[in-house]
Amino acid sequence: MKRAVLLMSVFMMLLACKKEKNATYKSFGAEITDVGTISKEKMALNFANLKFGDTIDVKFASKINEVCKAKGCWMKLDLSDEKETMVRFEDYGFFMPLNADDREVIVNGKAYLTEIPVSELQHYAKDAGKSEEEIALITEPEFTYAVLADGVLMKE
Repeated sequence: MKRAVLLMSVFMMLLACKKEKNATYKSFGAEITDVGTISKEKMALNFANLKFGDTIDVKFASKINEVCKAKGCWMKLDLSDEKETMVRFEDYGFFMPLNADDREVIVNGKAYLTEIPVSELQHYAKDAGKSEEEIALITEPEFTYAVLADGVLMKE
């Protein structure tokens, strides 16, 4: 009896691992695959080595911290250690679901460093549903990691 329970436990663990390995995704934008995906930690290192004016082609996995609540036209992705990147979509050719916060994604695109002006930061805060008081507190531009994505896979 113990052996049967043990075998069943091992079988369930293997099944769970196989299911995770063969994750299914919903695709947005250009058709991409998960082949060649790097971790968010590796992506953070890539950003740390960039200089203004540099761009690099990237494909990395992360979690959505926040998505635009007005249209889904941008998202902020976790890079670990309280860092994140702002992701916009090439030619506004696609949008993410408004309720995609905390979902796992793979993003393909071009990474770069940018300065976001106050007016744009206030616009993003409004899109995110921030109060007028919170928006008024935004008075300085922000230097940030950015990605212009051509394709996104969101884990189902």
